[in-house]
Parts: sequence; structure tokens; C-alpha cells
Amino acid sequence: MRTRHSFLLLSFLALLGTAGGCTATEEKPAQKEKEVKGMATFQVTSAVFKEGEVIPKRHSCDGEDLSPPLAWVKTPEGTKSVALLCEDPDAPRGMWVHWVLWGLPADSTSLPEGIPPDALLANRAKQGKNDWGRIGYGGPCPPPGPAHRYFFKFYALDTDLALKPGATRKDLLRAIEGHVLAEGQLMGRYKR
Repeated sequence: MRTRHSFLLLSFLALLGTAGGCTATEEKPAQKEKEVKGMATFQVTSAVFKEGEVIPKRHSCDGEDLSPPLAWVKTPEGTKSVALLCEDPDAPRGMWVHWVLWGLPADSTSLPEGIPPDALLANRAKQGKNDWGRIGYGGPCPPPGPAHRYFFKFYALDTDLALKPGATRKDLLRAIEGHVLAEGQLMGRYKR
């Protein structure tokens, strides 16, 4: 009887040790990656869709093609400006850029619906060219088939960018390199 209990106890302890070891092994790389990246994150939301949900037709080329309302929590101390990219990685030719915007004031925490397609906005933010070659927001417009994902990516920056209106995604990514304090993201889906 003692041998059986000893065997069960040893088996349980071995199992516990193995499970504990797996958990520690799985957590350490994630923690290390976060430390290496050194990147803080902040939450982005919309009043018209939640993470992973369908973007309403009103905000697509099938509707009024209005930019959706977006909100984010206060960015970290040291933020001088906020930039935004909206991208579709599921486009047939690869990444399709729907919106390029930068120079949002550091204390801003939202964008209303329907940002006008102006190169320079009232709050002094600037807009770049999307992949249709137009300034401002261009909503989801995928070919028929499976839903595409649309990522609204926000960047809290430690600088005010000197980019001129009309810049591209590539220009923006090059300009923010080494200046990103934190990132926030909201992903919506759309299909036709």
C-alpha cells in the first residue's frame, strides 16, 4: 500500500514539476520578447465595431466611405504626437493602405466619424496618400470572397514628424523609426 501511495505521490510531483517547467518556459520567452521590444501598448476602440467584428457598410466603398469613429486611451508620458495607419494585409497584391495620418496632438484620444479628405486637418494633423492615390481615408473595398482584415494601427511618438502632407505609408514608417513609444491597434473585418 505504501509503495502504491509513494508511486502516486512521486508521479504527481513529477507531473507538477513538468507542468510548472512548461509554464515557466512558455512565459519567459514572451517576457523576454516584450523587454527586448521595449514597446508599450494602448487600447484602441470604435463605437461602431469591436475587435474582430464586421466594419459597418457605411465605412466602406459600398456605403458612404466615411472613416469610422476611433478612440484610444491616453498615450504614455513623453508622447509628442500620434500617427495612424489603416492597412489590409489580405489584399490580392499584398498590403493595401487605406489611410495614412500623422501629427495628431499628444493629448488627443479620439477621431470622430468622417474625417475629411484634406491634406491638413483643423487640428494641424496631416494626411497622406492611400493606395488609391487619394489623400485621406479609403474604406474597405475587397474583391468578392472571404472577409479581409483591416488594421487601424496607432503610434504614440516622441517627436513631431516633419513629413509633408501627401506622404505614403513607406514615408511614415521610415519617419517614425526609433520614435515609437507605444502602439495601439484595432482590427475589423469586411467582405463583399
